[in-house]
Amino acid sequence: MQVKKVLTYGGIGFVAYYLFARPADAADAVRGAFDTVFTAADSLAQFVNNLA
Repeated sequence: MQVKKVLTYGGIGFVAYYLFARPADAADAVRGAFDTVFTAADSLAQFVNNLA
């Protein structure tokens, strides 16, 4: 349980450092993640529409 807590806090610390050290790169990473999710959702919607 202790290892999980350390890894969680380490991950949060890394994300916070990344946000403050390179805000433009962090914004690009978030934008890319959202683009991927939206593309996947659009592809799934097209697949379901083509089934009917």
